[in-house]
Amino acid sequence: MSRGHLVVIGAASCEGAFVKRIEIETRDGACPSNVFRPPSGRPWPAVLVFMDGLGIRPAMLEIGERLATHGYFVLLPDLFHRSGAYEPMDPHAIFPDPEKRRMLRERFLALATPLNVMSDTGAFLDFLAHSPDVKPGRIGTTGYCMGGLMSLTAAGTYPDRIAATASYHGGRLATDEHDSPHLLAPRIRSRVYIAAATDDASFTDEMKTRLEDALTQAGVDHRIETYPAKHGWVFRDTPVYDRAASERHWETLLTLLDAKLMRPNESSPLAKNSPPPTS
Repeated sequence: MSRGHLVVIGAASCEGAFVKRIEIETRDGACPSNVFRPPSGRPWPAVLVFMDGLGIRPAMLEIGERLATHGYFVLLPDLFHRSGAYEPMDPHAIFPDPEKRRMLRERFLALATPLNVMSDTGAFLDFLAHSPDVKPGRIGTTGYCMGGLMSLTAAGTYPDRIAATASYHGGRLATDEHDSPHLLAPRIRSRVYIAAATDDASFTDEMKTRLEDALTQAGVDHRIETYPAKHGWVFRDTPVYDRAASERHWETLLTLLDAKLMRPNESSPLAKNSPPPTS
């Protein structure tokens, strides 16, 4: 198969959206993916969702479903495809168990590197560009946990193809590593929204300052907020789920996407004065 080739492996409908399970051919094999679309009105602007470090599971699929109900064509790929098939993971079992966390790191996270995922992202973007259901033009991305890093990295890797970039409780966004996303700031052309967690060792205050400086110096339209919630707050199946912060996530994400994808000719710079939620 050529890069970007897809195979449909199933389809279903959910409340307010239609979901299809497909495979997209990447450099390293077929990547199982879920496509969500509204029931009518095509073509739609596209959003690429980068999953968190706990893999594809019902709570992750809900992101695609809800975005589709707001008028977006959504692609949610399984970034763990290099690790083989797996059962949906239970965050309540993994968070407190050092052995399960070690397995997660060694079997899954070790292969979902920025280099590998950015290679995959080229195939994802090609799929979206050739889909008759997708409105022509640049797309939006959002990511969670490790996916937040991938969303920001994609903005700098494919600047001509991405108009809106979101990261929620993303980690390692501004480190000393050679592939740190903040180093790509001069290449970024999208509007960027970063939502950080409090007391998050994967994205410290020092990293926030470094990222803020890099984006500001590069002239990137951006906003960085710190939510009064713990790393992983968006998903209802995690021990740290925060309902108020999760709903704030939806408010800010849809504001970003609507401005850059639904009404791009009317969009204005990100406001700096809207406060994050309070617990």
